[in-house]
This record gives sequence, C-alpha cells and structure tokens, in this order.
Amino acid sequence: MLELVAIARIAKPRGLRGELAADVLTDFPERFKGLERVTAVLPTGERLDLKIRESWFQKNRIVLKFEGYDSIDAAEMLRGAEVCIPESEAVELEEGEFFDWELVDCQVETVNGEYIGKVREVMRTGGTEILIVTNEEKEFLVPFAETICFEVDVEKKLIRVDPPEGLLDF
Repeated sequence: MLELVAIARIAKPRGLRGELAADVLTDFPERFKGLERVTAVLPTGERLDLKIRESWFQKNRIVLKFEGYDSIDAAEMLRGAEVCIPESEAVELEEGEFFDWELVDCQVETVNGEYIGKVREVMRTGGTEILIVTNEEKEFLVPFAETICFEVDVEKKLIRVDPPEGLLDF
C-alpha cells in the first residue's frame, strides 16, 4: 500500500458549494500551490483520491474545493479526513531535520542502552518539539534537542538520548 504523508486535516465544510476548511499540518504550506491531486484518508481508514479544483488560505487554514464535492452535505462526508500526498512527494529536508511521522514509533533508549519506550507523538510547542515517549508503565516528555537526542536513526527507528538528571524518573 502506498505510504502517505498528511499535509492537512479537514475541520469542517465552509460555504454552500462544498468548500472545506482544513488545518495545515505541514511546515511547507507553499506546497499547496499547484497541487492537483491528493488522497483523503477518512477517519474510518477509507482512502479517496481527490482532485483539487481550488485552494486558498484564510485565517491560518487552507480552504479546499474538490471536484465532485459541490454541496455542504457532500463536503460533510470529508470532515475529519487527513489530506495526504505520497511519501515520495514530501519536501526534502536539511540534514538533521525530520518529519514527525519519521519519529513516531522510534524506540528511545539511553546512552547506556536502557529502553525508555517508543515515540507516540511529536508535540509542537512553538519552541523545541517534545517527543511523547511511552512504555507499558509511564509516559515521558523528552525535548527533541540535539543536546539530549544525540543520535537519531529513522531508518533503524532508534533515538538515543543523554537525558539531564531528573528528566527520566524511572
């Protein structure tokens, strides 16, 4: 199955002709310019291939108009869907930069090889991102900073950390 990257999440219908307001999930909102086709992944997991007829930004959201969705009722069926592109079309990042989806499910361990848990999600705070790392018993909030996360290997799904005292209260 084709690997997808979410670039927006549909929040709600907007207008009478099937337009949809969506929250932008990409750090590269300019990628919507010229984008013609996307895959919508509905909350049920169903995938729909959609053609974008129009898109524009309004109040920190992207408004999308898809071909064949011309009423509020039709648009409502897409509420909550993730708007995705193929992973192969993702923007090239600089060395040392990662997409959130690359970090999710990475195993996290200390410099001594102690298992801490797996990354459940990446939380954006406006400053340093925070890795939410969970194991069977606990949840840890680990700042995604080079001084702490000194080795990140997304291919091996491994992050090695050198936590300051008190960060990981075992």
